[in-house]
Amino acid sequence: MRLTKEYIKPVGLNIMGITDKTRKILWGRSGNRCAICKRELIVTATVGNQSVVADECHIVSSRSNGPRNDPSYPPEKLDTYENLILLCRVHHKMIDDQCESYTVNILRQMKANHEVWVSRNLADIAKPKPFKLRRVKQNIPAYLARLMTGKEVLDLVMHAYAISMNNDELEAREEADLVGGFLQNVRDLIDIGDDLEPMDLVKATFDLTGSLEELEHAGFFVFGGREIQLLEGGIAVGPSEWPVAILCVLRKDNDGIIHRNLAQFEEGDV
Repeated sequence: MRLTKEYIKPVGLNIMGITDKTRKILWGRSGNRCAICKRELIVTATVGNQSVVADECHIVSSRSNGPRNDPSYPPEKLDTYENLILLCRVHHKMIDDQCESYTVNILRQMKANHEVWVSRNLADIAKPKPFKLRRVKQNIPAYLARLMTGKEVLDLVMHAYAISMNNDELEAREEADLVGGFLQNVRDLIDIGDDLEPMDLVKATFDLTGSLEELEHAGFFVFGGREIQLLEGGIAVGPSEWPVAILCVLRKDNDGIIHRNLAQFEEGDV
């Protein structure tokens, strides 16, 4: 029976992928509306509880087997404003399922037309406030728990809107391939997780468990947690939650790892 669990302090982590500045430009110019159906993308379901029903969609996919992928497209431009279009989740799935009809040129023209529509039709509405992400002290995890199974990793990243990653300094190409491959696979789940079928989720969980075992055999532990940031601005009445998954790969002998007795920890002994 396992009597201890490892934790670390979440220090020095940086959000990867689409930058906050790019998000602000995309959401601001899109007017909080889907570029196809014009539906509002931050909606209030109940009093004090907002829901984000949008996807920041890649026009040219960042995945080699993704819709409209172009191997010649510069990798550094994949997460830029020019390669993103804001859509509701229904139309995100539609353009990816029908990528032969919704080509790169068509999507870019739709995006441009939508931004003209936003400028013309929302000009008389109160000027939207700039979008910004705000961290809330009580929402920042005090510790990151060690992830032992693929299910724990999948539960962490599913329905997160961004991911923050970090890892110890690597000493060999084999380590870089192992750690980098794991982090890339997890990041891809952020983008496609909601579209996976049950069988795909089961396979992804199994593969993640295998990756954790490979990392442990190579001398690494994986830690994770979740921080709820707040997205503010636009024309929304109040802030909406913006969950960020935190993932960290450390060597087993890292001084930041804290070993806690599970029985004491569960009893609230901190």
